[in-house]
Amino acid sequence: MLNALSILIGLISLVIVLPAQIPLLGALNWIALPIVVVGAVLGALSRKNTGRNLCLIVFVVAVVRLSLGGGLV
Repeated sequence: MLNALSILIGLISLVIVLPAQIPLLGALNWIALPIVVVGAVLGALSRKNTGRNLCLIVFVVAVVRLSLGGGLV
């Protein structure tokens, strides 16, 4: 159950992170990061790793985009 919830949270945050890759929309990553962290924690509490891994991949994409944009752009 926690794994399915983690996957759902990961997909929701992925929908937020994908448009944030467009220039001048990078601040959306700041909205997605807390959501991804919650999903990763729920995924870590479950027996399977799928949800946790999805959230960690989305987290890495958001952090790399933020670092390339200087934190805002």
